[in-house]
Amino acid sequence: MMAVGRGTAVLFGPLFPDEEVGHPSSVDRDGRSRRIGGGVVSFGEFLADRWHRLLVEALLHVSAVVQCAAIAAVIGVGIGVAVYRSPLGSTAATALTSAILTIPAFALLGLLIPVLGLGVPPTVVALVLYGLLPVVRNTIVGLGGVDPAVRDAARGVGMSRWGVLTRVELKLAWPAILTGTRVATQMLMGIAAIAAYARGPGLGVEIFAGLTRAGSANATNQAVAGTLGIVVLALVLDGIFALIGRCTVSRGIRGQ
Repeated sequence: MMAVGRGTAVLFGPLFPDEEVGHPSSVDRDGRSRRIGGGVVSFGEFLADRWHRLLVEALLHVSAVVQCAAIAAVIGVGIGVAVYRSPLGSTAATALTSAILTIPAFALLGLLIPVLGLGVPPTVVALVLYGLLPVVRNTIVGLGGVDPAVRDAARGVGMSRWGVLTRVELKLAWPAILTGTRVATQMLMGIAAIAAYARGPGLGVEIFAGLTRAGSANATNQAVAGTLGIVVLALVLDGIFALIGRCTVSRGIRGQ
């Protein structure tokens, strides 16, 4: 089920209203700490006082990115499979998905909000659209790069066209597809922060709150905490993709 919250939400999961994300007894919504009197504190003290809220927002952020990247991967691979045999279709698909990236994230969210409202729906649509290009392009390149002799050999042993696609071509194109999904995920980690503009989930809430309160107590700490959190999550996900690549791509293909 989709759940739409007032400040944070997830695509598939429970609702986390603002009041439930942080420590109600120690943290105000504007980033000031009740426990330390609302004054300016060091970055380490800010993290220690706000770690629970930041942890939940980080989980929401990575959850939204991973799920949207997975949806974009499924759609992107489907588009790539549909058009990779046609030069015109491949060019059109690449051009259309490239055009999406020329739309500023604020503008796209602004266009989606009147139609889909606030929270999860505009966030999901925007992230999926932005994640299509790397997957579509790499799928087309990967499938197009399969040696025709391999296809002919597969057909020669009696494989159907579907069997050749699923058992031969997609397996050989998998490294390129995985790379496209990896790039899309890294892109979405940053773009997801802007989703806070539409009251989407994640660490963008901290960044926007800190920038909005620029000059007040702990505003810089709040913005930096959100930014560093996204960087750390991006590095962790990139390491996971590298591990998946080592586990799913044969040494022979990696060595090519």
